[in-house]
Amino acid sequence: MSAPLTTCSFHSAEETAQSAARLGAVLVPGDVILLTGDVGAGKTHFARALIQSLLVEPEDVPSPTFTLVQTYDTSKGEIWHADLYRLTSTAEIEELGLSDAFESAICLIEWPDRLGDLRPEDALDLTLAQAGQQDARRLTCRWDSDRWDARVKAWLT
Repeated sequence: MSAPLTTCSFHSAEETAQSAARLGAVLVPGDVILLTGDVGAGKTHFARALIQSLLVEPEDVPSPTFTLVQTYDTSKGEIWHADLYRLTSTAEIEELGLSDAFESAICLIEWPDRLGDLRPEDALDLTLAQAGQQDARRLTCRWDSDRWDARVKAWLT
């Protein structure tokens, strides 16, 4: 049996941000979102909008490209935003504490291909791609766990 697949399109950066905020509304601690896409596809923009939608007090949400992980206290608990692009081994991922965060926090992971065998089986995979116009994006969602069935439907309708 293949994983469920859903695709949608956004015509602007604002539509992408609004969708990210709607996803944030259905997340709970222990959820892992894997963000895939080329450089410039909108992974960080999507993650930033999701995080900002859940912050109790507004704050800057920088890209974790150089820090590797940024954490935030939100209305839904802790969020970990990680950019794994510069990592070369799963040992580095374990040193960051991501494996523990997968259990207790909402985790947004850019460049999840670096996770190797640490990839959570029940994660929600989101792939962003440029789609024609400058700020247009195509989002493809895949998941293997039925924990996402109703939530993806609620998020995208």
